[in-house]
Amino acid sequence: MTGATPQVTAGPGPVPATMRAAVQRGPRRIAVEEVPVPVPGPGQLLVRVLAVGTCGSDVHFYEEGRLGGRALDGPLILGHEPCGVVVAAGEGVGRQVLGERVSIEPGTPCGRCSQCRTGRYNLCPAMHFYAVPGQADGAFAQYALAHEDFVHPVPDTVSDEAAALLEPLSVGIWACRKARIQPGDRVLVTGAGPIGLVALQTARAFGAREVVVTDVNPHRLALAAELGATAVVDVARHPLSGTGFEPSVLLECSGFAPAIADAVRQVARAGRIVLVGMGSEEVTLPLARLQDYELELTGTFRYAHTWPAALALAASGEVGLDRLVTHRYGLDDVELALTAGAREATAVKAVVLPQQ
Repeated sequence: MTGATPQVTAGPGPVPATMRAAVQRGPRRIAVEEVPVPVPGPGQLLVRVLAVGTCGSDVHFYEEGRLGGRALDGPLILGHEPCGVVVAAGEGVGRQVLGERVSIEPGTPCGRCSQCRTGRYNLCPAMHFYAVPGQADGAFAQYALAHEDFVHPVPDTVSDEAAALLEPLSVGIWACRKARIQPGDRVLVTGAGPIGLVALQTARAFGAREVVVTDVNPHRLALAAELGATAVVDVARHPLSGTGFEPSVLLECSGFAPAIADAVRQVARAGRIVLVGMGSEEVTLPLARLQDYELELTGTFRYAHTWPAALALAASGEVGLDRLVTHRYGLDDVELALTAGAREATAVKAVVLPQQ
């Protein structure tokens, strides 16, 4: 009913009227502001945010004020990799969740379109995704809203920071599912950033016999070896073509046009190629190789139905997420978090801790 007061169930502690949030108002313009705490509507939860991972898409929005076809159209709170504690519930929430520590799946699909009805809710054209202009604010704030269907309780064995990184782990899981990785596969992962490192570990968990990782950053390659890569290749010094490695699966996580083309040329007959990295350049693919070798090529867009697997892999230790966190910042230093990768060669994953 228009004008009606929302029915909200709060936890044992008081929920303040305002909160601190890192608000972006233009390219390279972020400031911490005091803003109203959002009120959960029907089916929604209010989460006190404990940790938020930074992502390449956040960096794009911060630096350029846009990502692909989406540009800032007003104030925006970035951050879409959150973990927190449920402190209030809106009308109609179907289960007791107050006080639960949860990882938030940061998109809410419509649930009615053809993509949603066939289980591909990641492709929902009416998706409301965190930190996307015109859709929803993100979680670089002390509190954030989430739909009850897209919060996932976290066991005590998973840290707050690892719970936040279930989002990028879901990207790796989705890529491995799209590639149909199975025991015995030989996998090439191009790019040893956070997504490449979780894709590496997920591929091993799915049964890959060999996983070779390429990059130009020696620190990240050393971490890839520590996390289970059977071999690493510094492609700034050694061409991939000289390795003789012929993978059955390519997980392309760099988004770098020359790396994509070089890697495709290595894939074995009847191999599967999954494009995961966000490339902004036009890519010239070796079409003769694709056709003559009957290679399968597909892209990925986010994920669907991945959180249960992500929780299981993180809780079992098969995927190590805490090891990826190299830098930690409070809300006042969100800009430092977003630029850590550009400043420091040893940076892998920066995490924002909004309560500090």
